[in-house]
Amino acid sequence: MDAKTGFFYLFSVVLLFAAFRVITARNPVHAVLYLILAFSQAAAVWLLLKAEFLAIALVLVYLGAVMVLFLFVVMMLDIHIDTVRKGFWKHFPLAALIGAVIALEMAAVLMGGFRGMEEPKAVAAVVDAAGHVVPYSNTKALGKLLYTQYLYPVEIAAVILLVAMVAAIALTLRQRKDSKAINPSTQIRVRAADRLAVVKVAATQKPAAEEPAQAAAEEKKA
Repeated sequence: MDAKTGFFYLFSVVLLFAAFRVITARNPVHAVLYLILAFSQAAAVWLLLKAEFLAIALVLVYLGAVMVLFLFVVMMLDIHIDTVRKGFWKHFPLAALIGAVIALEMAAVLMGGFRGMEEPKAVAAVVDAAGHVVPYSNTKALGKLLYTQYLYPVEIAAVILLVAMVAAIALTLRQRKDSKAINPSTQIRVRAADRLAVVKVAATQKPAAEEPAQAAAEEKKA
């Protein structure tokens, strides 16, 4: 067994362990961390398969953006673990049945789906004018394929993503009736004279000094 095969088995074992811990970890934060570990091992497997673009995309998109967002959301939410676990055994039979069906489907695809396929052919070496072998880059080949043969689907996907971003911003910035906001410019230009007014109010009670004098006068009259 060469070093490449050894690394493949190492990354695969760690990937399976991390995926198993994602669904068995009791702490949601630990589950997210194990999912990050699983994505990193999957990216390493892609690198062994010489799919550098997919590996880098997996690291940048999922590890760098999505999983960090998941981690912050899980840490900010006040999740009550005891409340979440109340219905675990109630829904366990249905979840186990769905998991078994998915496992059987994947086994059927992996065992019988690739038997009729031909073995992958080696990539022909590209030679320049001087006779030197030019290193092959699947990222460059994928870029040429996306922006030549699949140019219109890529543009349509970009437009859909742009519309989704604009819609999300519009929904966030819309004026709601139940929200209260203060205009910062108006708050900065405010003056004390505009907000505070001194009003003279007539006394509603007699001064405290007059009450003992009035009581003494009434006693003398008596």
